[in-house]
Amino acid sequence: MKTLLLMRHAKSSWKDESLDDHDRPLNKRGKRESPRIGELLRDQQLVPDFILCSSARRARKTAESVAFAAGFRGETRITSELYMIPPARMLEILAETSDSFSSVLLIAHNPSLEELFEQLTGHSQAFSTASIAQLELRIDSWKGAVTKLSATLIEFWQPRGLN
Repeated sequence: MKTLLLMRHAKSSWKDESLDDHDRPLNKRGKRESPRIGELLRDQQLVPDFILCSSARRARKTAESVAFAAGFRGETRITSELYMIPPARMLEILAETSDSFSSVLLIAHNPSLEELFEQLTGHSQAFSTASIAQLELRIDSWKGAVTKLSATLIEFWQPRGLN
């Protein structure tokens, strides 16, 4: 069994309209919510072994904040390949993960994240910014992510529901 944590990046700023979408930073709410998710992961004993993250600035900053608040000490892979791609490609990238990692936090964007969630679980779920889903995958190797994969939703959290 493997654990996959799917997370949408925290709330980003649209203040500077001259910025390319890829370069938008977190806004105040995003900076406040992302550490709360890190604390949640720490408190739930769900600190991942590996973080796989989009190279978009808002996703990278979310990953940094979550990792710091969670006490994460593992490896991180930042890749432009996770920026606005179809779910099938997300699974191909996940399949490249070392089997030495039993849990992965994947931080990416909508609509791809919601589509991936639905593909894996068979259920639709809106991912507001900084939402995170804990999925259990019935695989022993991440390479299995590219085959007919199904997952069980264990828990879903949104920042507004956290204390």
